[in-house]
Amino acid sequence: MNLPSYRDRTSTTAPPRLPGRAAKARRLSATAAAAMLLTGWAADTLTSSPSTSGPGLPSARHIHSPTSSAPDRAAAAACTNSTKLAGWSNRRLAMLTIAVPVSEASVSDATPEVSAGAGGVILFGSKAPSDLGARLTTLKSHVPGHLGLLVMTDEEGGGIQRMANLAGSLPWPAYMGAHWTPDQIQQNVTKVATRMAAAQVNMDLAPVVDVDGRNVAPGRTNPDGWRSFSGSTSVVSKDGVAYMNGLRAGHVIPVVKHFPGLGGSSYNSDFGPARTLPWSTLQKVAIPPFTAAIKAGAPAIMVSNNVVPGLGTNPASLSPTGINTVLRGRLGFKGLVITDSLSAKAISAAGFSVPAASVQALRSGADMVLFDLGSNVGSQTSSIATAITDAVAGGHLARSRLIDAAGHVLAVRHVNLCS
Repeated sequence: MNLPSYRDRTSTTAPPRLPGRAAKARRLSATAAAAMLLTGWAADTLTSSPSTSGPGLPSARHIHSPTSSAPDRAAAAACTNSTKLAGWSNRRLAMLTIAVPVSEASVSDATPEVSAGAGGVILFGSKAPSDLGARLTTLKSHVPGHLGLLVMTDEEGGGIQRMANLAGSLPWPAYMGAHWTPDQIQQNVTKVATRMAAAQVNMDLAPVVDVDGRNVAPGRTNPDGWRSFSGSTSVVSKDGVAYMNGLRAGHVIPVVKHFPGLGGSSYNSDFGPARTLPWSTLQKVAIPPFTAAIKAGAPAIMVSNNVVPGLGTNPASLSPTGINTVLRGRLGFKGLVITDSLSAKAISAAGFSVPAASVQALRSGADMVLFDLGSNVGSQTSSIATAITDAVAGGHLARSRLIDAAGHVLAVRHVNLCS
């Protein structure tokens, strides 16, 4: 049975194929887009040259000066992304923390949001158009300042694949964990990642490093099942790093998920409130794969929407204890923190709308927020950006935290605003 959820459509057969999704993102009207541009960009002037980097590789803004003097050199030495971002408007900073959902069959639908400075887009669908690369190249041309765009998809393997028709198919992670060595996982993932990058997709919301091992299709009561490499912590640690390195070798940014581990969860948070195993158990069983990934240089981690017993009462994606104290503090993670979909029923059940959850996620230490594809993407994006800017203006979200989040979004693509 196919179950509708944020990113994942699952099947009980292997290898399953995913049904298409009919819903498309709605364009903002010209007036609304103009208003977003005026609000977000009026305070900023950019002089930049287009990116010359290849697919999936860093792009940067270049500022050229015909002469150089000692004061110029001193100013350059003092320049950082943070000092540059401090001069951006709050609206522009807020937009950079949002990933906009869009159908892979109609990526131009996200043009208004990308033109307004969205930091990324997330592709939905099950069969990518043959000219996806050309369409994404056109979409990226609308990024203000040519600062690059995170183009995300879910290419996990098995029933969770968006563009297997272009990039090649992988089996379920459970199959990889049982039948492939880490080297074989890395080699096969690299082949897929190389094709993803050629199609201008530069971020994969994978690998799943949850320790589960149950021989079932993922569904309402178990978000993992075949999505997990194994029920063995050591196997998941090795295979997760191998998958991550395979993506990086193919010039695709991996996003390790779902921190702090969904194995053994009480329910699927897409459909309602869900709890992980107790924190005392997670520390022994679920955290080591994330520790291994961080030590291996993981550039991005996704935080789940599950409540972690013993670590607070909010979903992990909205928990400063989970993100700041544990992930950033104890584990020393310095990269990009992305939320799972804030459209999940677990988030609304906790009393948060998507805009309110976005503010809380940023306050808690997340850098980028995700939400579901629907008919109101334009207005939802605008509402999230407005909630963030209002929170800064009202003193409920520190501007320094917003600057820090925006900095992580740029850093994961190695964008240097001072070059």
